[in-house]
Amino acid sequence: MTRANSFSKTLIMGGVFTVIALLGLTFWYFKFASKPAIQQTLAIIKPDAVAAGNSGKIIDKIEQSGFKIIAMKKTELTKEKAEEFYAIHKEKPFFGELVSFMISGPIVVLVLEKENAIEEWRKLMGKAEIEGTLRNLFGTSVTKNAVHGSDAPETAKVEIKQFFPEL
Repeated sequence: MTRANSFSKTLIMGGVFTVIALLGLTFWYFKFASKPAIQQTLAIIKPDAVAAGNSGKIIDKIEQSGFKIIAMKKTELTKEKAEEFYAIHKEKPFFGELVSFMISGPIVVLVLEKENAIEEWRKLMGKAEIEGTLRNLFGTSVTKNAVHGSDAPETAKVEIKQFFPEL
């Protein structure tokens, strides 16, 4: 075998190994690295939906939508806890009404888990005027809209710790 032939074979073999390596990396990326992140979010079934007996129906919709329920409890908020939880709205005109509503009866608090949980939960909650959303199906007004959900990963972490410090 001549030196040129040996060099050509080395180049070809090197090219083949490079292609195989690139294909392997591409496969790995699309299989693992490009997957959406598993997230957790806080969900609250508000007093209006609990009082109307809709908690079970809402939980069914949550599970049918592929969410895993990590934690769940029925509780009642004190005025102080409701004010702390909704502090971001303190300067808004509806704050007092919101706090009064949230302490008016029991709530069901859940930690949900799924790929893109925050976005997916917010889609499922939806707007009251969009047919098929939880707020459309179970809400009765802008305030009495049946459900709450975290709006961002940082918010979800804080809200989850407020209700489930053990997580």
